[in-house]
Amino acid sequence: MAADPATIETMLRAALAPSHLAVRDDSALHAGHAGAASGGGHYDVTIVSERFAGHNRVARHRMVYDALRGLFPAQIHALAVTAFTDQEYRSRAQSLAPSRDSSSNSQT
Repeated sequence: MAADPATIETMLRAALAPSHLAVRDDSALHAGHAGAASGGGHYDVTIVSERFAGHNRVARHRMVYDALRGLFPAQIHALAVTAFTDQEYRSRAQSLAPSRDSSSNSQT
């Protein structure tokens, strides 16, 4: 039986105190996949927490996996993780924001 995204969210909030958290259930995209037959779901998590400061990408993923350890493998078959500190997340958001260059919007 696949995990409920709300359960994943609750566990991650308790363990990592994120300032931003998004959990997406991608299980339907993997219907027919051998792993889906076991009942475990496929999830995508984007998480922002200051607890990731000073940790590399692998360590951050381990922190997320450790927080959800009780759900593997019966309820979670696959988990994609994107983990940021608050500063990294803000920088990313600024780099993705549309440019405010007025010359591209001028009318002549």
